[in-house]
Amino acid sequence: MKTKKVLTVLLAVMMGVSALFAQGTKESSPSAAQKGTAKHKIGILAPAVTHGWVAGVAYYAEQRCKELSGSVDYKLYTSTSADEMTTQLDDLMLWGADAIVAFPQWTGMEVPIQGAIDKGVTVVNFDIEIAAKGVYRVSGDNYDMGVQGAKYIVDKIGKEGNVVILDVPTSGSVAALRKSGFLETVAKIAPNLKIQTYATKFTREDGLADMADILTANARIDAVYSMDDETSIGAIQAITEAGRKDIKVITGGGGCQEYFNMMDDYPDLWIESALYSPTMVRDAVDMAVAVLEGQKIDPVKIIPTSVVDKTNVKDYLDPSSPY
Repeated sequence: MKTKKVLTVLLAVMMGVSALFAQGTKESSPSAAQKGTAKHKIGILAPAVTHGWVAGVAYYAEQRCKELSGSVDYKLYTSTSADEMTTQLDDLMLWGADAIVAFPQWTGMEVPIQGAIDKGVTVVNFDIEIAAKGVYRVSGDNYDMGVQGAKYIVDKIGKEGNVVILDVPTSGSVAALRKSGFLETVAKIAPNLKIQTYATKFTREDGLADMADILTANARIDAVYSMDDETSIGAIQAITEAGRKDIKVITGGGGCQEYFNMMDDYPDLWIESALYSPTMVRDAVDMAVAVLEGQKIDPVKIIPTSVVDKTNVKDYLDPSSPY
């Protein structure tokens, strides 16, 4: 009788334990059983931080993913070359990424991105336009930045003068579009401008070194069409150190707060920036989520250009910006 009672108690305990395990299993994976509750896996591919604007891109992309943490899991990688970014793209696919927000700053990313798309991964390119079928893209209007730069320079110096273009051919479609917008607009509104083009990079160090050489080679320059705020910061340093007073205008692009704060410091120099804020990458993350949720959207979103100079810069100062 005693043995029977013990067996009854043991059986009750085992049934209770089984119920607890069953309950635990059900609660640990509700997203697998309930449609629409699983988080989207989004990968972010950005270049390594060699430039304040690029740092802003990675920062704002990660910030947006954190804001969407209720519905998004994310991984962020930065890279120094197309080969490294390709390896990271493969890692994200192994992780099971549903979408990838990529800033493919180097040539050679077309094939791996097309491969990801062909395997069913949604890819949203930020800024860079590449030849991949089915890719989405969020970008500023690089061509219009060139248009606005040309109009600004002509407005300040007139239809004749010597203009230097600080080109960045290593940036692919970004510089190509800005340059073509500038040259095509000049051809229409001020065909007598004398233009010389020099290669540089999107860093203040290169802007300083290359502009110093350009100043030595050119006795007179009326305006500088620079495509980037940080390049322009270096170029302005070179102009100042050389004591040059002939240059009346320098443009830029990006939205660098340090550059904005310089605009009132040079009364004889018009400093302009075609606003191209890294905060736009938030739109790229939102686009990826929208596609994954089945929304019908345009595959390309172009954000209009805003021109900033000393007349309106106070409207664009943002002490909290990382760039």
